[in-house]
Amino acid sequence: MTSFTNKTLITQEYPKPPFNKQRQPIPGLASKMEPRPDHGETSYRGTGRLTGRKALITGGDSGIGRAVAIAYAREGADVAINYLPEEEEDAAEVVKLIEAEGRKAVAIPGDIRSESFCQQLVKEAAQKLDGLDILVNNAGRQQFNESIRTLSTEDFDATFKTNVYAMFWITKAALEYLPAGSSIINTSSVQAYEPSAILLDYAQTKASIAAFTKALAKQLGEQQIRVNAVAPGPYWTPLQVCGGQPQEKVEQFGATAPLGRPGQPAEIAPLYVTFAETTNSFTSGQVWCSDGGTGTL
Repeated sequence: MTSFTNKTLITQEYPKPPFNKQRQPIPGLASKMEPRPDHGETSYRGTGRLTGRKALITGGDSGIGRAVAIAYAREGADVAINYLPEEEEDAAEVVKLIEAEGRKAVAIPGDIRSESFCQQLVKEAAQKLDGLDILVNNAGRQQFNESIRTLSTEDFDATFKTNVYAMFWITKAALEYLPAGSSIINTSSVQAYEPSAILLDYAQTKASIAAFTKALAKQLGEQQIRVNAVAPGPYWTPLQVCGGQPQEKVEQFGATAPLGRPGQPAEIAPLYVTFAETTNSFTSGQVWCSDGGTGTL
């Protein structure tokens, strides 16, 4: 019997908690996090799996959306990203990374809590990319609250508008442009299945996204448009440090995962690539989880 050890199988020693205390105002910037998240800026290597494709990604400035934008560009796709104006610093970095791959980058700032903006977002992305065949509904709002008694209607509404209404508005508008063979990919969460007490509104929205994904996949099957979702577990993104978690949880974020740390955005981007590529043509209505070994789904 032959045995061998290949140390290259371990891609990188990612940071483990405890992390330093840190708090940012909403919406937060990846560039100001410590440690700074890995979005695949130097590590992701493409192999042409999305050559010639045209993608719109919401929340594409940082976190998972940024990692997906980098991966898509390195796989050969042109990419439009949406983000809030306050996130321009991070978005400008993403644009440079996309263009460095020789791909077209389109930056469209704006608040997706507005139906009219969502419609304009899709129209502008499709026009500037000269088409659209991948839609990634990724932007999200997460603010912890200890009790339903202190969860305001304003905050509840803002979370649902960002996470659920915007997904509905953007997807509906995108169907005017998406041809057969297109892929819609939504970002759900393990919170849809194992909700935290302090994320009452957020967890509800993520469960809604999972149901939306499965129902829409049935609607669009005849049109040969696939609809899937990714359900991240603890991932190190600005969402956590700008009110998504209490400070004590930020310091120990990801510690309870079997791998002993939070995931880095670069580690989940390949799932979005797999859902998008045309060779994965019989997979629809699925929710794939990446949570560091908990086995939630």
